[in-house]
Parts: sequence; structure tokens; C-alpha cells
Amino acid sequence: MSTNNSILTRVFTQNTLKNFINCPSDVSILSSIVKRYEISYDDGTNNESVISEIYQYLGTSYRNEYFYKNTLLNKLIISAHRLKTTTALTEVPVAKSKADFIMINGKAVVYEIKTELDTFERLESQIADYYKAFDHVCVVTSVAQSKELMEKLVDTPVGIYVLTEKNTIKHLKEPEKFDEQLDKEQIFKILNKPEYENIVRQINKSLPSVTPVNYYRECKKIACKLPIEKLYELCLKELKKRNKIDIVDFDTVPYALRFLVYFSKFNKTQIKSLNEYLNKTFEGVK
Repeated sequence: MSTNNSILTRVFTQNTLKNFINCPSDVSILSSIVKRYEISYDDGTNNESVISEIYQYLGTSYRNEYFYKNTLLNKLIISAHRLKTTTALTEVPVAKSKADFIMINGKAVVYEIKTELDTFERLESQIADYYKAFDHVCVVTSVAQSKELMEKLVDTPVGIYVLTEKNTIKHLKEPEKFDEQLDKEQIFKILNKPEYENIVRQINKSLPSVTPVNYYRECKKIACKLPIEKLYELCLKELKKRNKIDIVDFDTVPYALRFLVYFSKFNKTQIKSLNEYLNKTFEGVK
């Protein structure tokens, strides 16, 4: 990633979102970007409009990973009215890789993002890792890279989606179910403690009474006695509960910030503070 554009990446992070709430008078990052990239604004323009203009700049000049993730969330879940029935996860460790974006509804689909700024160098190993814990995988890339990607994946079950020049998601190839590489241990490793304890209770009716040092190992041993299809089914049920959100109406959340807000786990007071910040008049370039 170019260091010249690193400040653009910093805007759309959890730390910056929290800073908007905790230090509403600090406009240094917005001010720096507006100045460096000559983002237009008028007297009386609010912070939300400035952030939206910066996001539009990303869409035309620097479509980074955040831009892809935010588009996936907006197009596949929010615009499709699936918020109540679908869970999205991000940056989930799977074997030696991290899944960029996972959508769980009736099934789970891992979306590996390859932006215009990325290469396909690690793609083969990443896909192999994802199939150890999930049975649907899709790669999302740019139009310019789609031909090369199609050639690589044409005879595989991996799906291919493209982020078009109009910033819509085009489905070139749908992901197919592939469960031959599912691995019980890798599935179990994805779960946090409350999640795998719920599964153990369903199997054993109680949790193992062992020393703390042996507790995780014993829980894994119990869970991994299940047929892999059953373990996978129970795993998805637990993961689907992981990201329950209080916000129902995402129409009130700026398009540019929806991915951040979705994963922020803000309470109502924090959401109110964010809205107050967004409605505040931009103080201009400092």
C-alpha cells in the first residue's frame, strides 16, 4: 500500500470512528485529507458530507479493502434487507489465513478480497485454508483482474464476484459447496469459549470437570467426536449469533460508515454521539 494514501485508510477504522465520538472537536484527520486531496466543501457543510466526499474519492481513485468490505455489506446484506436473518463477520482467523468477510445465512460464504492494490500471490493457500473450516468460498476482485482470476479458478468450486467501475457487485461465478477438506480441529478453533461451551453442553449436557490447563483440550475432544457435518452445522449456528446488532434501520447510517458501524458494537448513547458529530458543521482546513 502506498504510504502517500495511508491517511485515507486511517479514516475508515474503528479507532477513528471512536475518536469522532470521544473527541468531536478533533478534525485533524478530516482536515488533512481535505487539504491533501482537495476535497470540496462549502461553508456550512457538515462532517457527514465531508466523510461521504472522502469515500467518493476512494471509489474513484483508491478502492482499498475497506471500500470493498463496505460495498459487500451494503449490497449483499443491507440493500437485500437481510439484516435480521444474516450475520456478517470480518477478519476471522482460519488456519494460517484471515477471512476478510464472511456472510452467514442458510449457509456460510467466505469472501476473500483482492483489490486493485493486491496480487494473487497467496490466493491458493488462502483458499485451501478457508475450505478447512467453511464449505463455500468466493473471491471478490476488480474488473481488470477478473480475467486472470477466472482463468485460475474456472475449474474449481470457488465463486468469483467483481466490484464494477460503477461500484456494484457483479456475480461472474457462484460459489459451489465443497466440504471435502473440512477439518474438525480448524472448525473448532474458530469458536470462542462461550460458543464451544454451548456446543459441548448440547453433546454432554454439562461442561467437563477438569483442570483449567486441560479444559480447552477436553472441550475440543468432546466436540470433535461429532460427525463433521453435525459439528459444522452447530458451529454455523453459534457464529450466526456472534454479531447481533441493535441497529435495525441502517438507512440512518451514512453509506460510507456502515461497515464500521455494523462491527462497532456501539450502544445507543454512542450512536447518538456519532450522529451529533456527523451533523456538526465541518470546521474547515486547519
